[in-house]
Amino acid sequence: MYFTEEHHFFRQSFRDFLQKEVVPHIEKWEETGAIERFIWKKFGDMGYFGLVYPEQYGGLGLDLFYTVIFLEELQRIHSAGFAAAMWAHAYLAMTHVNKEGDHQIKENYLTASITGDKIGCLCITEPFGGSDVAGMRTTAVKKGETYVINGSKTFITNGVYSDYLVVVAKTSPELGNKGMSIFIIDRDTPGISATKLDKLGWRASDTAEIAFDNVVIPSSNLMGEENKGFAYVMQHFALERLTMAINAHARAEYALEYAVQYMSERSAFGKTIDKFQALRHTIADAYAHMEVCKAFNYSIAKRLNDGEYVVKEATMAKLQSTKMADEVIYQCLQMLGGYGYMEEYPMARLLRDSRLGPIGGGTSEILREIIAKMVIDGKSYKPAT
Repeated sequence: MYFTEEHHFFRQSFRDFLQKEVVPHIEKWEETGAIERFIWKKFGDMGYFGLVYPEQYGGLGLDLFYTVIFLEELQRIHSAGFAAAMWAHAYLAMTHVNKEGDHQIKENYLTASITGDKIGCLCITEPFGGSDVAGMRTTAVKKGETYVINGSKTFITNGVYSDYLVVVAKTSPELGNKGMSIFIIDRDTPGISATKLDKLGWRASDTAEIAFDNVVIPSSNLMGEENKGFAYVMQHFALERLTMAINAHARAEYALEYAVQYMSERSAFGKTIDKFQALRHTIADAYAHMEVCKAFNYSIAKRLNDGEYVVKEATMAKLQSTKMADEVIYQCLQMLGGYGYMEEYPMARLLRDSRLGPIGGGTSEILREIIAKMVIDGKSYKPAT
């Protein structure tokens, strides 16, 4: 229904690329928390960062299901942290550069992001705000032909090693969420500092708290219209939440495949454990939950690809898929018994990495309230104009 023969060729070639170029380095990157620059360039050389972006800037202009494959395959290489670094660059930072950046910004940043020569990060969440985007405190005060940025951001993927930052700040604090704007800032701009955070999972990715101390940038670094930032952020949350939903169903599918293979080889009481009804039915339920989420996620990807505004549906997809993935991976770990608890098997890391799903990109509690506002209170969110 969604995937053509070309999609399947792409999936196989990308899977082969990951096995050859990425998997041999995963354990090192998990231990050091730093992904070496050469792999970004290899992704860029292969066109993997440019799948959906305009050919004018070096992209391939492909449909969103190439992105679905990109996300799914990245969940199968035993490092959600590496996956997060890749998709946070390609579908968080670069989405804003592509949608709100002018031609000059795209020439300078989008082109280099597609080739893997520049790495981006998206800076929205703040230490005191969490999911409360409208409550952010970071400010951008206009002075002549410049803006002066002050404040801080936290939990920023690629926050340490990226080359540029896409930053949301308040240009008119008195207007609340209607007074926010988006800027692009070079990493080496004076006044920017980053502190690496120590995380439960996603160990390969560099997650940071970033401080802005009287950071002066030219007014040309404003992306889109001043005070339209909140609408831009909300609009792109659909893609971010769908991305995390796809990640969730993909890692759950990988966990199930691994568990079923293990069960077919592990014997107890004279037979392989995949013959015990209690375990079989647990796996059956888990597979059903995963497949339902996957089918829903694919349907939302199709609608988003067709240009529909799917904030509600993407919010639902993330809420349900991330909850499902945690539950399924928990059950899959149980199938491995004591080995599930061992670091040499993938389930322990999968369980830790998966736990961020219901937190990042809007907590499940916030998502439920957003859905409630839409389905109970009749609130509607409009795309940025």
